[in-house]
Parts: sequence; structure tokens; C-alpha cells
Amino acid sequence: MQRFTVPQFIDVEDKIIGPITTRQFLIFLAGAILVAILYRFFDFTAFLFLAGLISIFTIVLAFVKINGRPFHYFLLNIVQTSRRRGARVWNNRLAPEPNPEKIPTLKFDSTRTSKEYYEKSRLAELSLIVDTQGEYRGDEEGSEIIT
Repeated sequence: MQRFTVPQFIDVEDKIIGPITTRQFLIFLAGAILVAILYRFFDFTAFLFLAGLISIFTIVLAFVKINGRPFHYFLLNIVQTSRRRGARVWNNRLAPEPNPEKIPTLKFDSTRTSKEYYEKSRLAELSLIVDTQGEYRGDEEGSEIIT
């Protein structure tokens, strides 16, 4: 039997620049581009305010983890949950009482109840056939092992 090495620590992201991963670098790059666009289109006080907000959001998005998952998964879960309807809970006290006249009755057919019962279980024989990969043919053919 061949031995294979099982990868471990598959949830660790690759570091590209010091302790910063590729995902964090791309988030910082998008935040820097957005701050540069703000500098171009707004006056200085509005730019400082918006650049501060965007910087805080960028740092939170890049470094904060909730339940061991990156923050953007948390935001996606919030959006999906808010778009989904509330849970429907069945309350049996509000359900109408069943009408006994509308409940179908089941008729028992005694002719179909006869089953052929086996004297012994074939489970051991079937497992032997599977374990020998089909070389043991079973009791019907004389219980011999074909080589």
C-alpha cells in the first residue's frame, strides 16, 4: 500500500510581504485606490473624514476574524440572512382539528403478507465474497475458493 502525505494547515494563507497575505494586500490596494480617488474629487476636510472611515474599514476587513473566519464572510452572512425570510415555526395549537370523515382508512391485504424467510443470514457469506474480491463464489457453487 502506498503512503501519501496528508496536507496539514491548509487554512493558513500564503504570506507575500512580511506578515501580510495576498488577500490582505489586495484589500489594502483597493482601499488605497479608493483613498486616491477621494483625494482627487473632494476638498481636504471631506477627504480626511472619508479617508479615515475607509482606512478603518480596510483594516477591519483585512485583519479582523470572527469565529476564525475572515470578516468579509461575516458581512456576506449578514447580507444573506437579511435577505432571507424569517424562520417558519409550526404551532400545533393553531392548526385546525382534523375531520375524521376525511381521513382515509387503510385496508389490510392479507394475501400479500406472506414473506419468504431465510433459515440463516447471508451476511457472513456476502462479506466473505466482498473480502476475497469475488474469488469466493458462495454456497451455491460448492463453497470453493477459485485461484
